Amino acid sequence: MRLTQAFRFELDPNALQRKALSQHIGAARFAWNWGLSLCLKALEEGKKLPSAPELHKAWNAWKREGAPWWTEVSKCAPQEAFRDLEKAFKAWRAGRARLPRFKRKKLTPDNKARLTGSLRVFPRHVQLPRIGKVRSKEPTEKLLRLLGEGKARILSATISREADRFYVSLTCEVERAEPKPREVRSEDDVVGVDLGLSAFAVLSDGTRMEAPKPLAKKLRLLKRRSKQLSRKEKGSNNQKKAALALARLHRKVKNLRLDFLHKLTTGLAKTKPVLVVEDLNVAGLSRGFLSRSVADVGWGTFRRMLAYKAEWYGATLLVAPRSFPSTRLCSRCGHLHGRVPLSQRVFRCEACGLEVDRDLNAALNLKAYGLAHLTGPTGSSPGSHACGDPPGGGTVPHRDRSTSYGSWKQEVACGRDFGGVK
Repeated sequence: MRLTQAFRFELDPNALQRKALSQHIGAARFAWNWGLSLCLKALEEGKKLPSAPELHKAWNAWKREGAPWWTEVSKCAPQEAFRDLEKAFKAWRAGRARLPRFKRKKLTPDNKARLTGSLRVFPRHVQLPRIGKVRSKEPTEKLLRLLGEGKARILSATISREADRFYVSLTCEVERAEPKPREVRSEDDVVGVDLGLSAFAVLSDGTRMEAPKPLAKKLRLLKRRSKQLSRKEKGSNNQKKAALALARLHRKVKNLRLDFLHKLTTGLAKTKPVLVVEDLNVAGLSRGFLSRSVADVGWGTFRRMLAYKAEWYGATLLVAPRSFPSTRLCSRCGHLHGRVPLSQRVFRCEACGLEVDRDLNAALNLKAYGLAHLTGPTGSSPGSHACGDPPGGGTVPHRDRSTSYGSWKQEVACGRDFGGVK
């Protein structure tokens, strides 16, 4: 199967190359802001938004007088910035994102530059347009081997900067072998994954995955360095040094979180045939009183990683709807309880007397949801790998329809609305 995959390398540029990389990132930011001002003006006047080709044509007519530095950077930097701006406005029109905003000249994660054209990979080097061959701190042999075998084709390169380090992300079209189908032979092959804050994930088999919580551990140091930065004189060298130290700490926090998420999602996708997770409203939870804790664990990134890695390794990912009350259902008898406060960490069933950890109870209910989905009448034919069916024609033993998920379906059929609240 052919898919789009990115290969990210940290660069080791010399002084001239660092200046060139910064110029390309700055040119992309400047072109974004220039095009955004034209689009916002068109919105105020009630005119049609200009497309990316129209913006690029207007840019070519203006840049000779307004941007005399345009000859120092590749034409791809502003051109790709206009394409990103067009996509951003389309997402805003569709209600998937907010209105695009101007980018600050100050170093931020949004300041990037995408390049196309003459892109080549050498051992420990990456060749970029107008910049040349830049040494890589990381080995490039894996991508080089795929390119040599004709199993990969470079589409674009995105250069970015984090604190004092530069990175390049090569977006490639890669030919990957079809994953070996996994047969679902027993109920143990279906695993419910409940995400939480006390433990990042609790599996239905009882396994608990503790989150590293890098932001919580580094928060005291982050506050100290932020205070040090605020006390420095603006524009001084000491302020630049303090800003760099703070940016390095933020980069370390992000890398610790991503390392944990990558290892966890890869392990789950490789070892579990069927995974069942919840469709959490991460954006809504990020605006509550637990916003810092929710942002620290990275639920949205976990879901995104698990989705594409499940496709890579042949696993099936099922997503329970937000209305599924996994926390309020008894995993033994299916009795539906009222609201369960976050302070109550032990689930106690009034009907059958079950006492179990609330996260484990939710994971068992997610597993029951997955089993009911795979064996229920709404499922498609076995082996289709569509709509969450088990790949490879595997079958799941019959499960009694009086499970917790069956009880929940009866409540929904009677018109009861759970409002997506756990």
